[in-house]
Amino acid sequence: MATPAEAFQIFGLKLFEGKQDQAAEDVIGTPQPYEVEVVVSGGDSDVEDRIRSASSLWNNREKPASGAAGLIASARGDYRRLLDTSYALGRYGPSISITINGKEAAGLLPDEEFGGMARVVITVDPGPQFAFSNAQVVNRAPTPTNRRDRVEDAFKKEFLPGQPARSGVILGTARTAVEEWRQQGYPKATISEQRVVAAHDTDTVDAALVVDPGPYAVFGPVSVTGTERMNPEFVAWMTGIKPGQEYDPDEIQAARDRLARLGVFRASRIEEAETVGADGMLPLTLFVQERARRRFSVGATYSTVDGLGLEASWLHRNLFGRAESIRFEGKVAGIGETIDPKKFTYRAGATFTMPGLYTPDTDFVASLYGDREVLERYTRTGVTGQAGFTHQFDKQLSGRLFAVGTYNKFEDDVFGTRDFVTAGFLGGLTYDSRDNKTDATEGIYADLTLEPYYEFNYGNAAAKVVGEVRGYYSVDDNSRFVVAGRAKIGAIFDPPISETPPDKLFFAGGGGSVRGYAYRNIGVDTPAGVAGGRSLIEGSAEVRVRVTPTIGVVAFADAGYVGEDSIPDFSEDLRIGVGGGLRYLTGFGPIRLDVATPLDRRSGDPSVAIYVGIGQAF
Repeated sequence: MATPAEAFQIFGLKLFEGKQDQAAEDVIGTPQPYEVEVVVSGGDSDVEDRIRSASSLWNNREKPASGAAGLIASARGDYRRLLDTSYALGRYGPSISITINGKEAAGLLPDEEFGGMARVVITVDPGPQFAFSNAQVVNRAPTPTNRRDRVEDAFKKEFLPGQPARSGVILGTARTAVEEWRQQGYPKATISEQRVVAAHDTDTVDAALVVDPGPYAVFGPVSVTGTERMNPEFVAWMTGIKPGQEYDPDEIQAARDRLARLGVFRASRIEEAETVGADGMLPLTLFVQERARRRFSVGATYSTVDGLGLEASWLHRNLFGRAESIRFEGKVAGIGETIDPKKFTYRAGATFTMPGLYTPDTDFVASLYGDREVLERYTRTGVTGQAGFTHQFDKQLSGRLFAVGTYNKFEDDVFGTRDFVTAGFLGGLTYDSRDNKTDATEGIYADLTLEPYYEFNYGNAAAKVVGEVRGYYSVDDNSRFVVAGRAKIGAIFDPPISETPPDKLFFAGGGGSVRGYAYRNIGVDTPAGVAGGRSLIEGSAEVRVRVTPTIGVVAFADAGYVGEDSIPDFSEDLRIGVGGGLRYLTGFGPIRLDVATPLDRRSGDPSVAIYVGIGQAF
C-alpha cells in the first residue's frame, strides 16, 4: 500500500519543533561532559560518514554540552538532522534511536540529571534506498530562444524513474523548474502542487511537481527609498533596469552588483512587487542605507627582503550626490633596509572617480601621483597623471582605457642619470571568474594590457604588452585541497634598453613574482649590474591544503626569466625559487606567511626569504 512519506521535510514541513524542545535549548546549566558512539547498520561507509557529519552530538563531542538540558536539546535536534540526512540519501524508512545513559532522549525532561560523564549512543538503521517509480515535472518551461535564459539542470540525470529518490534531487529539480520560467519573464512562477508519495512495500517514490508560471511581466519603474545625500533618480538609473524590459532575474542581480560597486551603500535590497500589474509591469522598490561619507584606512606589509611598508588613505565618498569619490593616499616602504629617510620609497597622490558616465557600467577615473622609488637597480623620482574610463561588460569581463603622461628622472649604476617624458595610452581587458578574490578555490583570472607610448627625449615610439593567467582547481568537493597556477609573459617593442624608462622594463623577483630572490633582482646581466629586460616569462605553482577550518599550509615553486630582446632567446638563466607557507584563514582573507629559498642564488639574493601579507600570493 502506498503511503505518504511521514514527516517529509522538503516543502516547508517542520519536524520535532515543540515548545518543550525550545525551552530546553534556552536552558544553560553546568557544563555536561559526554561520550558518544554512533552505530549505523548496513555497512555502507558513505551512509555512515553522512550520518556522523549530520550529528551535532558527534561533531561537538570534544566539548561538554551546556548542561543536561543542552545535551537533551542537542539530542532532540539530532533526530531531525538524522532524519533529513536519511531522506537526502533516498532512505525513507529509517529507524533512529538516541539514548543518554540508556534512556531514549525523546522521552527525557529538560531537568534530567546525568551526574558525571553521560554516555550517548546513536543507533541508526537507514533502511533500504528508495528509487523513483515516477519522476515528472508538469508544465515545464519551453526551451529558451536566448542562451542567457538557459538554466543548468544539475539533476536531469537523477530525476528519472529507477534513479535513487534522494530528497535533494526533488528539491533541486523544483528550484530549477521555477527558475526556468523566471528566466523567460515569469517572476511569480511557483510549484503549485507537489505530489510525493513513498511506497514502503516496494521501496519506491512517486514524485510529480506541477509548475504554475503565473503572468508574463516586464520591469516597471524602480522607486528608491533610504537615500540621504545620494540622488534617488541617479540611484534608480544606476541599477540599469529599464521599464518595459522583459523581466529577468539576472538583470536584478546585475543591478545589485552595480550598486555594490558604487561603494556608497552600507546595505541595499531590491524588492519585487507582490503582484504583476494589469499592464503587465512588475514595479521594483530599492531600499538603501548610505555609508559614512569619509573613511580613513591604514595598512602594512613586511618581508625580510623588501622591509617594512606603511600606507594610509583618506576616502571621501559621494561628493556631489552621484557617488563621485576622491581618494588621497600615501605610502612609505623600505623601512628596515635603511634608517636614512632619503633612501625610503615614497608615493603620494589622489584618484577621482565618477561612476555612471554614459552607461551605468562606465566610470570616469583620473589620478595624479608623485613617486620616489629607491630600488637596488635604480632610483626613480617622477610624476604620473592619467585619465580615462573603465567599463564592466558583464560580471566577469571588464575593460579600461586611459591617456597617460609621465615625467621621470632615473639614477642607476648601469646607464647613469636620465630623464624621460612619455605620453600614450594604457588599455586592457580583465576576465575574472574566481569564486573568491583573496582565496580562490576555482575559476580563472586573465588580464591583458597594451601600452603604446611616445618618449620625447629620445624620440622613440614604443609598445609594452603584458598578459597574465591564473587558474584554480579544487581536488575535492570541500576545497580542502586546491591546486593553483600562474603564468605571465610580457614584451617591449623597438627601443633599446638604454633608451627605455627602467620602470617600463621587466624585472622579476620578490614576493609578488619569484619568491626567494631579492625584489627585482632578476634581469639582464651587464658589466655594471642587473638591468631591466624587454621580455618576461614568469610562472608559479602552488598546492594549498586546509588542515583545519582556520589553518592552511602551502607548498610552492616559482620561476622567472627576463630577456634582453623583445622575443626571448633564453640566453639568460631561468631562476627558480621554492618554499612553503602557513595560512591563517579569516573572514577577510587568509593571513599569509611564506618562506622561500632561491635555487640559483646570486649576489644580492638572500639564502632564505620570509613574506607576510593578506590574501594568497596569487
